[in-house]
Amino acid sequence: MANIQQITLYTAKICPYAHRVEIALNEAKASFKSFQIDLQNKPEWYAPKVNPASKVPAIAYGGPDVPPETPSPDSTKLAESLPSPDSTKLAESLVLVEFVADLFPQSSILPTDPVLRAQARFFIEAISTKFTPSYGGFVLRGDSYENVLQGIDAIQPLLPEPGKFAVGDQFSVADIAIAPFIARLFLAAQHDIGKYEAGDGHKLLSALAAPKFAKFNAYKTLVLERPSVIATFDNVGFKLFVPI
Repeated sequence: MANIQQITLYTAKICPYAHRVEIALNEAKASFKSFQIDLQNKPEWYAPKVNPASKVPAIAYGGPDVPPETPSPDSTKLAESLPSPDSTKLAESLVLVEFVADLFPQSSILPTDPVLRAQARFFIEAISTKFTPSYGGFVLRGDSYENVLQGIDAIQPLLPEPGKFAVGDQFSVADIAIAPFIARLFLAAQHDIGKYEAGDGHKLLSALAAPKFAKFNAYKTLVLERPSVIATFDNVGFKLFVPI
């Protein structure tokens, strides 16, 4: 194992991208500090001292043991350096997940087998282009729930048989990439909260109960029962944040 230095995670419980890194650190059983960034009222020091893009997630690695709100210039800041579209932000969160995987190889977050690693990256590409955009469109912008069904239908062929994770028996970066979005989608739909028309959340859940989505539902249950996902998901805070 590498000589692990101090880790400080700058995150926000409402952010699914930051949630990815929290899951990874939990899976790795890493010792780290965490600082919640209020995305509506960001600290003045955050952009100049941690992340010039003023986004989460970000990690400060190494340096002296200091409070997260007074980051040391001697620590390495791992974050995007310039403002960028969501696609770059998405990639950044997965870079940090892979950074955690490299620090803690015993966690098996990143498959060592080249085939499984390639499969994980294909899976991530698919959810990034098919599933996560439909989640954001439905919950945050009020697009049709039919788009979510289409997104799930598109990724179902990549899902394993019931009882397995995205690329086999081991929970990996592929599952970490999608878990925060599944958790938020189903919580929003169950409580019918979001920018969509009242009742559409329940309509989505009814549609997903169809036999054609059995593989996705089995995978969803497996992922949401993962201890690292449960431990890091603030469902109360998310319900307060989601616009209605």
